[in-house]
Amino acid sequence: MKRLLGLAVAVLALAAAGQTPLQRRVVKDVLDYFHSRSNVQFLFREQSVEGAVERVDSSGTFVQLRLNLAQTACRKQTQRKQNCRITESRRKPACLACYKFDNSDVPKVLDKYHNCVPSHHLSVKEIKHRDEAECRAVEEAGKASDALYLPGMYAFSKGLPA
Repeated sequence: MKRLLGLAVAVLALAAAGQTPLQRRVVKDVLDYFHSRSNVQFLFREQSVEGAVERVDSSGTFVQLRLNLAQTACRKQTQRKQNCRITESRRKPACLACYKFDNSDVPKVLDKYHNCVPSHHLSVKEIKHRDEAECRAVEEAGKASDALYLPGMYAFSKGLPA
């Protein structure tokens, strides 16, 4: 049992080592978002990251992750979060996270989208289409077309006489 636990910890450490700092930040943010939901009573851990995409352009860095979570035996309010073991027969939601960061030294989030659904809902076409559209919108954040819009500009231009 201890060998299996040691192996699982080593695999998680290797997975974390292969992630960029922005990807680790996205994983942490998704876990914080997931745990903040009122219907979540137990702690969840990152089980795997699939399909990590990171693209850099002039407007910033776009990060997209498919993150599989696994429920642990610990409640959300538990102080010792490091020793929580994963329960095999429990919920395993899958999350899609799309983030756009600016190019500053300490990257700020320009836009983000995350959606966590039970893993058996992944095949629903409507969810996939909505997720793809939302991620495309996040990736476009900070580009030249966004820079021209000022708050209230549309509302004031509609009120001007023709």
